[in-house]
Amino acid sequence: MILTLTELFAKAHSSVTHLELRDTYGSGGPGYRAWREGASLEDAARIDEPFVAPWVALVRSTTERGITFRRARVISEPVTGYIRFEHAATGYSNLAGGEQVRWLPRPQAKDIPMPACDFWQIDDGLICWVFQDGDGGPNGYELSEYPAQVKLCSAAFEAVWERALDHSEYEPA
Repeated sequence: MILTLTELFAKAHSSVTHLELRDTYGSGGPGYRAWREGASLEDAARIDEPFVAPWVALVRSTTERGITFRRARVISEPVTGYIRFEHAATGYSNLAGGEQVRWLPRPQAKDIPMPACDFWQIDDGLICWVFQDGDGGPNGYELSEYPAQVKLCSAAFEAVWERALDHSEYEPA
């Protein structure tokens, strides 16, 4: 059974981590589309505020329970337009809810053993694998508590987190 993110995050007692490994995630929301059509990054990121308000509320309700919520993004440089937009919008979405976000350029991750797809992890245990199609659109989820997978995800996330730059320090190349 696949849980909603609300149900998944409700299982957390101490931490939620999320590792993102792609340079694009589908067509994005209304802000991304507005930016591609000529809006400034700042204006487009604000357009996304109503679109991401439920996300901000969910993260805030999770962090208000004392849960540490960390997201690490492994990215290629020069960054894609999607990542450039995502960086600009992070303050309006991820940080606004209480997430901590870090960025790691892909060459600095070359020697870190990690899975081939994104994942959420709850309390260094339960994994929610996130699958995308070739264009970055959603393509399913799978839960796992298989010990080797749990160990791989925990180690990969922590290694990326240790090397990555805090959102406030990273400027997209």
